[in-house]
Amino acid sequence: MSNRLDVRVLQVAYGDLEDTEARVARVAALVKEQKGADLIVLPELWPHGGFAFDQWPELAEELDGPTVQAMSAAARSVGATLHMGSIIERAAASASPATGKGMWNTSVVLGPDGSIIARYRKIHRFGFDVGEPTIIDAGDELVSVDLESARIRAGLATCYDLRFPEMFRMLLDQGAKIMVVPAAWPLSRAAHWKILGQARAVENQCFVIQCNTAGTHSGTTMGGHSQVIAPDGTVLAEAGQDEEVLSIVVDLDDVALHRSRFPVLRDRRLTIGVA
Repeated sequence: MSNRLDVRVLQVAYGDLEDTEARVARVAALVKEQKGADLIVLPELWPHGGFAFDQWPELAEELDGPTVQAMSAAARSVGATLHMGSIIERAAASASPATGKGMWNTSVVLGPDGSIIARYRKIHRFGFDVGEPTIIDAGDELVSVDLESARIRAGLATCYDLRFPEMFRMLLDQGAKIMVVPAAWPLSRAAHWKILGQARAVENQCFVIQCNTAGTHSGTTMGGHSQVIAPDGTVLAEAGQDEEVLSIVVDLDDVALHRSRFPVLRDRRLTIGVA
């Protein structure tokens, strides 16, 4: 198996006039164009609108809904692992009665055969007293997934999670050597998006793949600037503010190489203050 990973980061741009069905068809076609990719990454909530809070209850889907089905077909077509970003997930009708709100901001990872290989419900909901905390439930499970074609584990996080370094430390302890972070991060805080991604890479000595949205929707101008960061904090590829596909091949051996050359992680003192 190869120690190199061909990554495509699809920074999708959209506005309020493009309906969900049309956008899903357009993005599925874009995914199918990524021949030769090992891992394709889409942004957070690109089907349902990162700031379209008032529309989420109407647009929410179960995990066997039309967006996942379309992306599953696209993953099979291109034969790649597809991190399809996130959707507003609605609890399945066949499930036992849900506690809480019964909706989540859920990232879905599909294997090359189109099957779901991982599901991550966003743990940290953004909005303080408005937006996500009032509409959706928080996830309660850390999730990482093995990318079998590359023999490496990827940790899953979403947007606002990037501000909580302890979560990434726990993913590191699950064995993650790549962190994948889809987002709907606004332009007004784009500087934070960029520097926090580098910080998470440096402190955990891992690759960080960040896929943001572009365009303007629900009155919010999105930040773009998706990026792929090396374990030493070097920005290997960065998008602008428009729709763009980042295509880069990363050498996964760089994780072990950097950790051996600068073995900071072995100096962690995890028992301080523990009786």
